Amino acid sequence: MKLRQKEIKIRVHDDEYSSLQRRNTKARLAEWMRDVCLGEKEASRFKAPPCDPALLRQLAGIGNNLNQIARATNSDDWKTVDRLKVITALGAIEQAIRALQDEHS
Repeated sequence: MKLRQKEIKIRVHDDEYSSLQRRNTKARLAEWMRDVCLGEKEASRFKAPPCDPALLRQLAGIGNNLNQIARATNSDDWKTVDRLKVITALGAIEQAIRALQDEHS
């Protein structure tokens, strides 16, 4: 194995240091950081739990609705009727999110 001759120093806050220590899976933080930064190992031990495909579709639909609302509000042609549609759509999105929370909690 080649001897490492270059040194990199970084400064972090206490909370950042604690976060790094919690994620560290090696005996030495430097070894873990090398593995993660150079792509030799997976960065996280956390794996997302499997999710219901129907739930993902519903959330994607809600996200699409929010994108359409954002696009409309950022356009130059902004009328009172459009504002009422946006308020109505936001209310429907809020109800859909609450229904999903009730279903999946």
